[in-house]
Amino acid sequence: MRWMRAAGRGLLALAVVVTGYAAPGAPAAGERGGGRGPMTLATAGDLTGYLGDVLADWNRAHPAEPVRLVELPDSADETRAQMVSELRSGGGRFDVLNIDVAWTSQFAAAGWIAPLERERFPLGSLLPPVVDTATYDGKLYAVPYVTNAGMLFYRRDLLDREGERPPRTWAELERQARTIAPKYGVGGYAGQFLPYEGLTVNAAEAVYSAGGTILGDEGERVTVDSAAARSGIGFLARGVRDGWIPREALTYKEEESRQAFQDGRLLFLRNWPYTHVSASGGDSEVAGRFGAVPLPGPDGPGTSVLGGSNLAVSGRARHPESARDLIAFLTGEAAQRRVLTEGALPPVRAALYRDAALVRRFPYLPALRASVLSAAPRPKSPHYEQVSLAVQAVAHDAMAQHQSPAAAVRRLAEELAAVARRR
Repeated sequence: MRWMRAAGRGLLALAVVVTGYAAPGAPAAGERGGGRGPMTLATAGDLTGYLGDVLADWNRAHPAEPVRLVELPDSADETRAQMVSELRSGGGRFDVLNIDVAWTSQFAAAGWIAPLERERFPLGSLLPPVVDTATYDGKLYAVPYVTNAGMLFYRRDLLDREGERPPRTWAELERQARTIAPKYGVGGYAGQFLPYEGLTVNAAEAVYSAGGTILGDEGERVTVDSAAARSGIGFLARGVRDGWIPREALTYKEEESRQAFQDGRLLFLRNWPYTHVSASGGDSEVAGRFGAVPLPGPDGPGTSVLGGSNLAVSGRARHPESARDLIAFLTGEAAQRRVLTEGALPPVRAALYRDAALVRRFPYLPALRASVLSAAPRPKSPHYEQVSLAVQAVAHDAMAQHQSPAAAVRRLAEELAAVARRR
């Protein structure tokens, strides 16, 4: 749920996280109640503060089924660890879970979240690619709540001076990063290249953009050992080797890379859409002088990895009927509009991306829509954590010039095969 943390406005954690919570009149944790009644919604820290107001509207309309917000740590790893610990224990403290899209397969395979009826939710009104992130083994286990896609931010002022347009291909990006950036004393291109989940995303985008894949058949089949994967990892490694990706970028996460672009130290940056809001602020050196387009690929527009989060009903939910209704409420058009206007987060409702008033207020929406529609989910696997660790470690070694792209891809295929066998 990086989209919920990237603004870097501090760490939120409520006492309820460590003390537990049982709503007045509700069964104790782990005890199954009837279909309707009080609930808890567990999520990473709500840094924008908008979600509490949305849930207050629900509570006013449903006094017999109030929902209590449980904010877990801001870190995705810590949020996941606390959720997994609770779910593995068989506890019933969480009813609705706001989970990273990459966790759906693991949580479903483990039986921690319950399957949902497709007809109960507005799936046909959502951006099509986001629905795939909520399925596992052919069943719907969650409902998309917030989406995200990587975008290429560029210095419009510098490209205009050179009579150039933003790049649509890797060759154009590389040429401009090598020739234009040095003229103005800035770095060429950066993404999130520290070995963590962000590098998994960047590496997967490079592989996908080149036409490759990493896993197939819900994680049972390893598909990464391909010319496309070697091309994608090679693109990133070549950038560091030839200097148009600064070596400093190997230490960047979302916030470090955003700050570098916002401070005017980069010509190009791959990051999430929140960068547009941050870089347009009064303390930005590039406010009014940058733009955003879909990521480039080898021969045209590339493929982003889908970010965002899904809402799921815990397998131990005390009041699952109320939980499903709450998810329908949060994915309805009114709540989704507030996701964007109050939370500054990309909604999953397709119609909002064509709303003229919203496009005037958030001018990056058309480019973001194009990015989402051509995006793909991260590799699906019941062992996603191990998959991600392997991808980021191998990609970093290739970018740091410790291993050739070809050798790195072979190694990754071997490591992923070992992960797949654990199923």
